[in-house]
Amino acid sequence: MSSKTFKALEPYLLVTPQTIVFLLFLVFPILMIAIVSFWQFNGYAMIPAFTLDNYLSIFTSKVSLQTYLNTFKYVILVWFFCLAIAFPVSYFLAFYIQNQTLQIILFLICTVPFWTSNIIRMISWIPLLGKEGLVNQLLLGLHVVNQPVEWFLYSDFAVVLGMVHLYNFFMIAPIFNSLMRIDRTLITAAQDMGASGWQVLKEVILPLAAPGIAIGSIFVVTLVMGEFVTVRLMGGGQSASIGKLIQTQIGSLQYPLAAANAVILLIVTLILVIGILRIVNIRKEL
Repeated sequence: MSSKTFKALEPYLLVTPQTIVFLLFLVFPILMIAIVSFWQFNGYAMIPAFTLDNYLSIFTSKVSLQTYLNTFKYVILVWFFCLAIAFPVSYFLAFYIQNQTLQIILFLICTVPFWTSNIIRMISWIPLLGKEGLVNQLLLGLHVVNQPVEWFLYSDFAVVLGMVHLYNFFMIAPIFNSLMRIDRTLITAAQDMGASGWQVLKEVILPLAAPGIAIGSIFVVTLVMGEFVTVRLMGGGQSASIGKLIQTQIGSLQYPLAAANAVILLIVTLILVIGILRIVNIRKEL
């Protein structure tokens, strides 16, 4: 092989290992899931075939449609509360903490929940929110309630709380990164021109922080759409999501139906992500 030929092929040789990994561990599994979603299931075995029955059963089942709506409800609520918490925290770290060392320390404190596994973090809420938990004992001791509040745990409230606890940092990190990139002279210029604090926030900070918000939203939306562990532990069997439904179908060996749900979930998630990318240009953050 001549040196000229090698130089021409060098870029392709460099990208070959990444391409192989990408194909083997992402594209190929997704293709297999899509193929299995068209197979038949006779109650105890899968039959290779091409049928739309799995998809038809999803769109004609009230349970499946209600589960999708419930999942969208979790996505909206978790996204809203994550943003409501993450933006003020990021704003405080970026604009009010001038000492860089202290800024880094406080940012690292936000990562403390990630030092333990998701399951342990979920289980830690049980002695706090249960009927005999600390919160109920406090409310009873202060005579705020006459009996333990049952919806603190094993409810949609608990599921949303658990997801916000798990995924809030995925919103904090990109927003903080965007706020740190803002040129402070722009804020000074706006203030010199008579802009109020609200106007500076609305006209300068929020537009420049939009890419970070978009990236955080993509993280939160994609993670919540496929969530099932939190729904199972914090919902106590009283709550449902698509991720939990797929897990249940896999447990009962209904692989084609689970694969069909997985394909629909992937398509819906991609639509949401593309919608976010259409609204906000995040290339400046990458």
